[in-house]
Amino acid sequence: MGHAHAPGTAAGGQRGRLAFVLALTLAVMAAEIVGGLLSGSLALLADAGHMATDAAGIALALAAVTLAQRPARGRRTFGWQRVEILAAVANGLLLLAVAGYVLVEAVRRIGEPPEIGSGLMLVVASVGLVVNIGSLAVLHRGKDASLNLRGAYLEVLADALGSVAVIVAAVVILTTGWTPADIVASAVIGVLVVPRAWHLLREALDVLLEAAPRGVDLDDVRAHILGVDGVLGVHDLHAWTITSGLPVLSAHVVVTEEALAAGHGGRVLDALCECLGEHFDMEHCTFQLEAAAHAGHEAPVHD
Repeated sequence: MGHAHAPGTAAGGQRGRLAFVLALTLAVMAAEIVGGLLSGSLALLADAGHMATDAAGIALALAAVTLAQRPARGRRTFGWQRVEILAAVANGLLLLAVAGYVLVEAVRRIGEPPEIGSGLMLVVASVGLVVNIGSLAVLHRGKDASLNLRGAYLEVLADALGSVAVIVAAVVILTTGWTPADIVASAVIGVLVVPRAWHLLREALDVLLEAAPRGVDLDDVRAHILGVDGVLGVHDLHAWTITSGLPVLSAHVVVTEEALAAGHGGRVLDALCECLGEHFDMEHCTFQLEAAAHAGHEAPVHD
């Protein structure tokens, strides 16, 4: 048997960023709730509600990252690392729920647009946009390394787009008096959130269903394994992702009798790990080396 390990998780160094963004999000949310109630703006209240679920999502992401750093022990052989993916699923579901609420409320208000305090609406939304842009800058560096962090980034991005929609609606109401612009902005916020939430959910569910990591073609992996000197065949080949930044692979590798008899199994293992680490960035690989005659002693396997 042979293996190579990849310690830690991709989001492990991002806790400070998440905590900072959570504080900013809570501050803007409070301002938008007050501003929405005083101005009568559904768009502002919708954005505040969106930010409330975003704050919950970011708090969940922060808790998940913290849990994921706990060491493996007992029955949890990979520790709590998969919690990050569960948090990403929860964030995606929260985003979809908020989008649904905003769209339903926007439809309910059609034909009955209330009076809107557009000046206050504009000021609060502008402050929210500035803060959201700052939060995006804080999270940008780690968004491609972790699904969990990407979920938080998408939530803040949706907040920023929501703030833009509210600002546009406020300007329209301020200059033309057309209050239905508030309803339109609310609907825009809901529509913008849905595709981003679905994309995040799809990626997280791929991890939970143990699909092959993105960018890893198992046929290509098989070809590289077979190209290692001394290897005759490969079966029971599996590749999946434990959490963001931690792809893993396992395989049964058939090696020549000569290589095994000469004690070259270690050399073959080193070559396999080096090959997959270099070509596929798979740092956690487990191989079982077998002689061709061993096939008769195995349970049915996957090709």
